[in-house]
Amino acid sequence: MAVLELDDLSKSYGAVRALRSTSFQVRAGEIFGFVGSNGAGKTTTMRITLGVLTPDTGEVRWAGRPIDHATRSRIGYMPEERGLYPKMKVGEQLTYLARLHGLGAAQARSSMERWTETLGVDGRRDDEVQKLSLGNQQRVQLAAALVHEPDILVLDEPFSGLDPVAVDVMSGVLRDRARAGVPVIFSSHQLELVEAISDRVGIIKDGSMVAVGGIDELRQVGAPRWAVTTAVTTPVTTAGDDDTAWVSDLPGVRAVGSEQVRRAGGAATRVEFETTHEGSEQAVLARATSRGRVEHFGRVTPTLTELYRDVVSAEGSDDSPDDTDGDEATTEVTS
Repeated sequence: MAVLELDDLSKSYGAVRALRSTSFQVRAGEIFGFVGSNGAGKTTTMRITLGVLTPDTGEVRWAGRPIDHATRSRIGYMPEERGLYPKMKVGEQLTYLARLHGLGAAQARSSMERWTETLGVDGRRDDEVQKLSLGNQQRVQLAAALVHEPDILVLDEPFSGLDPVAVDVMSGVLRDRARAGVPVIFSSHQLELVEAISDRVGIIKDGSMVAVGGIDELRQVGAPRWAVTTAVTTPVTTAGDDDTAWVSDLPGVRAVGSEQVRRAGGAATRVEFETTHEGSEQAVLARATSRGRVEHFGRVTPTLTELYRDVVSAEGSDDSPDDTDGDEATTEVTS
């Protein structure tokens, strides 16, 4: 099965290091969510994949062979900044772009009709792009990436500015393309969405990949996290008061935080903690039982947002100029 390989990519702009030995793979039929803060290196990576930029070191391969001009013509690219002709009509523009990629006139027209209908802009084929809403412009931009039936999809912030209905439509299109065997790589700051549709996720920071894997794989990184909710009879003075001291002295246990909820006649306290020793969670459970009625006890399943925060925090912070890579200023993941 064909694989898109990004192998040891490095790129500098003068003294600014945009990419630092960046490597990962996107398999055929896989949706790969690419996340990172503004300036982390996502757009530079995508432009190298497309051939717009040349890496200082490293190579991009498709099916084991370096990407050449013929392969690049089979890539569907959606830039973060819209790259459409604003005064050209939607249908004419998409047909023109399909012809540029080698489709015959009839095939180009048919493909334009198919994708404008699929993406819900078939009624706007005779409108100039500049007269469309931002959401519809985004749909047309995706159609431009799809109209030549590409073998690879590279999408930079494809969900930006879309309403929930349009997000569902676009998510369905990406899943459909993946089912057809197309490798899909996309960036987004909407981590809940990335988690929902991605087969694997790559997290990039300061030009380096700091984590790559499926969501379940990434959840295995770091110490296991648990939560225990106990009904206690001691009065609560302030909602949200910290109440972790009772677990902090246990060996192999690190309290993460607590949450208190007022109730008639008492309160419930939920404490999250991490364990570094096998069986440490049982000591927490035993102590919680001695304090009051245990209402809940179990493993915490972190969201991608929490995983992202933990991974990036674990890597430390560096605000030096090397952190920027020439990406356009956008609203990105910062937490």
